[in-house]
Amino acid sequence: MTDREREVLALLVEGRTNRQIAQRLYISEKTVSVHVSNILAKLGVHSRNEAAAVARRDAALLG
Repeated sequence: MTDREREVLALLVEGRTNRQIAQRLYISEKTVSVHVSNILAKLGVHSRNEAAAVARRDAALLG
């Protein structure tokens, strides 16, 4: 997982929306959407909630 994907994942764990993540990281919502899709694929999950749960269980994912 890239550093940027880890940043996005950390914000997902906080329950942030794509819009909030985009504003926080100074990137577009579309870019956030791409990062979220990549995160879901890499973690083998189907939703943001599942990704957040996996990240909470495995703190190493957040760096």
